[in-house]
Amino acid sequence: MSAAQRILVLNGPNLDRLDLRDSNIYGSMNFQELSAFITAAADELGFAAEVRQSNSEVEIITWLHEAADAQIPVIFNPAAFTHYSYAIRDAAAMLRAPLIEVHLSNPLSREEFRHTSVISGVAKGTIAGFGPNSYKLAILAMKELI
Repeated sequence: MSAAQRILVLNGPNLDRLDLRDSNIYGSMNFQELSAFITAAADELGFAAEVRQSNSEVEIITWLHEAADAQIPVIFNPAAFTHYSYAIRDAAAMLRAPLIEVHLSNPLSREEFRHTSVISGVAKGTIAGFGPNSYKLAILAMKELI
């Protein structure tokens, strides 16, 4: 792995509003603090992380296409799109570099509709329930995959 292997860290809907969401589920960081945490964790492990967030399914699909074309590894918190976006799943399936799915909370400990992930079937693995450390664990796992 090169000293500054690029990775994309993609985040789905409503993660830009963490400060307004239930802190018992999503923690106390706002999205800017989470982004800084992710960037620092990636830097420690020799990655140059580009953290992005969108509420748009179309934009996320475009980013996944970009990653597929450039063979960029992806850490992905699809948020609500986890449970139903087959278009995002299809785009994620096109990736040629590893994809790791992450979640701040543990979807399996929450409402039943959150128990299904259409993304996990095309990911190398899923890390969930560890708050911001889910991302740090994913970065560590990515280092091992590359």
